[in-house]
Amino acid sequence: MVVSPAATTPIELLAAQVDCEVITLPTGAHVFEAGQPANAIYGVRRGIVEVIGEQGERLCYRAGELFSYEEIVWRDGVYRNQAIARTPVEILRLERLRFLNLLHNHPTLAILLIGQQHERLREQRTSGTCCY
Repeated sequence: MVVSPAATTPIELLAAQVDCEVITLPTGAHVFEAGQPANAIYGVRRGIVEVIGEQGERLCYRAGELFSYEEIVWRDGVYRNQAIARTPVEILRLERLRFLNLLHNHPTLAILLIGQQHERLREQRTSGTCCY
């Protein structure tokens, strides 16, 4: 079955990449730490990942959401925050250059990511919570 580009989600696009790595982590495990080289983008397939910023701000990512793309696209090559599994998680990992190639081949992915981020932030503001 061929999925039309309009029906494909960001997590499906990430998972479809040949070099995409699937990682399973337990609750409390660190996905990455501040200061490490920002060399990959991540997508949550199952569970919740919390990203804690430099000033202590917290953002949670759930199944279907991608995170860390800001660091690999716009930053100076290091993660400015840390990512921690808040539940047992299954995440997808795609190297930076592979992700940039994916964006080049599927430019609407950028629009989908902006839309997902907008919805997630709106939900968090409405509920007044981050992860729980």
